[in-house]
Amino acid sequence: MTGQFVENRAVIRGAGEMASGVIRRLFMAGFEVVALEQESPNCIRRTVCYAEAVYQEKVTIERVTARLAKSFDAALNIIDENCVPVLIDPDAGLLTSFKPLSLIDARMLKKENDTRLDMAPVVIGLGPGFTAGKNCHAVVETNRGFNLGRVIYQGTPQVYTGIPSAVDGYAKERVWRSPADGILKTYCSIGDNITAGEVVAEVSGSQVVSQIGGVIRGLARDGLKVNKDDKIGDVDPRGIKEYCFKMSDKANAVAGGVLEAIFSMKNALNMK
Repeated sequence: MTGQFVENRAVIRGAGEMASGVIRRLFMAGFEVVALEQESPNCIRRTVCYAEAVYQEKVTIERVTARLAKSFDAALNIIDENCVPVLIDPDAGLLTSFKPLSLIDARMLKKENDTRLDMAPVVIGLGPGFTAGKNCHAVVETNRGFNLGRVIYQGTPQVYTGIPSAVDGYAKERVWRSPADGILKTYCSIGDNITAGEVVAEVSGSQVVSQIGGVIRGLARDGLKVNKDDKIGDVDPRGIKEYCFKMSDKANAVAGGVLEAIFSMKNALNMK
């Protein structure tokens, strides 16, 4: 069953925050990892997202380096150099060429999507939008709480509420959203300390004012085209700068669930 596929190769759809936690965990566990992204990814926690390779050509996060690959052959060379290739391939057109045993959809779309059971021997989805047995073989829970990181082998994860998880008692207050359609202009950087009432950005002349103080943990790219109510940043009221540059506890928990699901289903396939 697994002979026609590269058993230790995993393709990840997406390279945002949750996807990057998965990418790093699998790479450190000895997998060949390939990330597929869109042309202009919008990541909020950019300092911990391998999607930044699309803009910077190369990015290193917690000892794992990702590089932009402009072709299938270039991606294979990057794998040989012990790095993670990031390709602009939002439709996963190159998936069959890589022949991965595992496909992980980590785009966090939170709705029905185009990932299918027949795309790889092991197909794993992250969070809402997936049903194990329907459009993936397993789903990893992404909502914070008792089940965070738990693998679901039949059924669906918790529904998407749209309410940010609380940090030090703050939930919606810690997230910044665009006040209008337009081009984002930022006045701060990730890792900066700010105070309540501080203007951190503007869109089409409308200011974005932080409701609480803390350290900026996420901020979309300056010059990015955004729509009204898009998430453009967040502040961590704990004020610990180190957290801005390391994978979060949530990303690590989800990544652990992915690792479990891969080995569990791989073992089942080898037994057939």
